[in-house]
Amino acid sequence: MASNGTTQEDVKDKMISSIVFMAENVYKDAVTLQNEEYNSKDRKIDKILTSKTCGIPIMLLFLGIIFWLTIVGANYPSELLSQFFEWLQEKIVYVFDFFSAPEWIKGILIDGVYRTLTWIIAVMLPPMAIFFPLFTLLEDLGFLPRIAFNLDKFFRKAGSSGKQALTMCMGFGCNAAGVTGCRIIDSAREKLIAILTNAFIPCNGRFPFLITIASIFIAGAVGGASTNAGMSSFIATITVLFVVLLGIFMTLIISKILSKTLLKGESSSFVLELPPYRKPQIGQVIVRSVLDRTLFVLGRAIAVAAPAGLVIWLFANIHIGDLSILTYIANFFEPFARLMGLDGYILTAFILGIPANEIVLPIILMCYMRSGTLVDMESTMAIGQILVQNGWTLLTAINVMIFTLLHFPCTTTLMTIKKETGSWKWSALGAVLPTVCGIAICLITTGVWNVVNYII
Repeated sequence: MASNGTTQEDVKDKMISSIVFMAENVYKDAVTLQNEEYNSKDRKIDKILTSKTCGIPIMLLFLGIIFWLTIVGANYPSELLSQFFEWLQEKIVYVFDFFSAPEWIKGILIDGVYRTLTWIIAVMLPPMAIFFPLFTLLEDLGFLPRIAFNLDKFFRKAGSSGKQALTMCMGFGCNAAGVTGCRIIDSAREKLIAILTNAFIPCNGRFPFLITIASIFIAGAVGGASTNAGMSSFIATITVLFVVLLGIFMTLIISKILSKTLLKGESSSFVLELPPYRKPQIGQVIVRSVLDRTLFVLGRAIAVAAPAGLVIWLFANIHIGDLSILTYIANFFEPFARLMGLDGYILTAFILGIPANEIVLPIILMCYMRSGTLVDMESTMAIGQILVQNGWTLLTAINVMIFTLLHFPCTTTLMTIKKETGSWKWSALGAVLPTVCGIAICLITTGVWNVVNYII
């Protein structure tokens, strides 16, 4: 800090501004434009979208609209896919029965592998098919660089790169895609910070679980049992938006801690040229979002989910005495889970759901219903009744949403971290960081809840 109050950042900003203005003057002298006001409309829009007053609220509004469209739009195709897969399962069972296949073979392949894969496809594909095109549309429109511009100051204060705002946004669709997107960051230190914190942003695999819990418990607590579907979707959207804000806040906090400890260093200069707004190429948007992102991410999820379905079925159906292996695992975690405001089955479901976040809720329902296979329930009300009957309260719902946001990323993301960093050490740290944060916050919320209830 200089004696006149000028900081190093101020000097950098003035130097960059002078270079940009000089380049503009050189351009004006060298090029004759037929329309001198060719970019006046863009600058007028940028005065609103990148302003200190309106920039962040407009960004949150756009995110809220995307989440709402994803929430509402994904319900119907997910239901249709579930019905189709149930119909197909009946035909597959008929074929197995025709060839007199042993029950254990049917259990492993149909109740284990098939139901896990189809659940992931039915739950994961529709949200991705909606979210990725919308996200790509904003990217093609030129809005994403404005988001990076608005968040640049926050990330620089956290000791990381402003480009991390872009990779963070990519994490909303898929954390693995967000990790891969960190290649745009030039500094190796800042790239590593962005990779390690990308899982603090909820991917679309976590949104269905967050939405379901928010609709059952938060919307019910705010609006009561009479809350209609439209209001329930709105409350769920607002709740998910608050969860996203918590994820962004934790991203900045952990980035700051990493930049001051394990990954020390000064944040690099980030010169962002705001591209002109342009009319999106709808055909290219659909192709890029569906082929390059949706099907790619879905393929990776399916590859790791198939063996997971086998393991889950074995744990649920192999008994030692009167209890299944799944129950033994849940009982082992029960004491610690209670401290977190959860129960042993919830914690076990998160651990077994590491191949894909989409199967956490089905595993929880399977455990509660003592079923040997994943449970597919289309009715939110029926799911809520089962959860409440098994001891869920508003505190349980809040802590489940917190831990859904802050826990180890899926196998696909961990494998991507290994590929990008070349080390399992960083993959392990990428799993430990959000999990420790999630456990700590759940312990705090449970402690505060119990103290308040005790005083009242």
